Amino acid sequence: MSFRTYHDVVGEDRSQLYAQVVAQRERVGRRLASVRRVVAVMSGKGGVGKSHLTATLAAGLASRPEQRVGVLDADLRSPTVARLLGVSGPLRVTEDGVEPAIGTAGVRVVSTDLLLEESQPLRWHEPATERFVWRGVLETGTLREFLSDVVWGTLDLLLVDLPPGADGGVDLKQMVPNLAGALVVTIPSEESRRSVARTMCSASEAGIPLLGIVENMSGYRCDECGAVRALFDGTAGADLSEKFGVPLLARVPFTPGAEPANCDTPGLVDAFLECIR
Repeated sequence: MSFRTYHDVVGEDRSQLYAQVVAQRERVGRRLASVRRVVAVMSGKGGVGKSHLTATLAAGLASRPEQRVGVLDADLRSPTVARLLGVSGPLRVTEDGVEPAIGTAGVRVVSTDLLLEESQPLRWHEPATERFVWRGVLETGTLREFLSDVVWGTLDLLLVDLPPGADGGVDLKQMVPNLAGALVVTIPSEESRRSVARTMCSASEAGIPLLGIVENMSGYRCDECGAVRALFDGTAGADLSEKFGVPLLARVPFTPGAEPANCDTPGLVDAFLECIR
């Protein structure tokens, strides 16, 4: 079976679909022209604390001098970054576009969580039949609108918190050809290592630079004595670092009740800044 792209269609394009696609890509490019770097935060599986780490990193970076940071929550169905960064909706719409909410340390945030009523799921208005065919198109279209319709302004860094798996990163790379790369999050377990390795392979095949790995929940920090004890069996962070030749930027222990703005992530911000220079 072979497929034709827009470039392969001959004759008159009466639907003007190709022109619409080109216009959308150009609009994303113009909107992101004032964003120095776009970095994806990805993992192979859910439950590894990827969104919490995204919020922690964003708050830590934004607290540094001359670091203007934004976060796009691309996990459309299970958005959590907005709450983690202390913002709530609704978003403000101006003639120029949608204004991002301002969260902890001045981080600019956009998420479907700011568009939905409390506890309400994301619902698509797709055709009643063959819904699975349309769902991917609608999700990709929403991500494109977040990139093109939001007034991000001048940013040093835009972090895109992707849903679990590789597809989100591949789609993002097509929308943002100059994507600076991806930060990969895992937990120590062997199950996480296997899942994240597949995502890293897919990202590499799509031409996404792998900037570094963070092993989250690397241990459990005792409230009383401060000692860090193992929480999961395994050495996924180090194993993935060796396999892919990507630096292990940090091993972050689980700290009960820690908010992103107050998380102790020794060296993570400095290591991340070093890997994107």
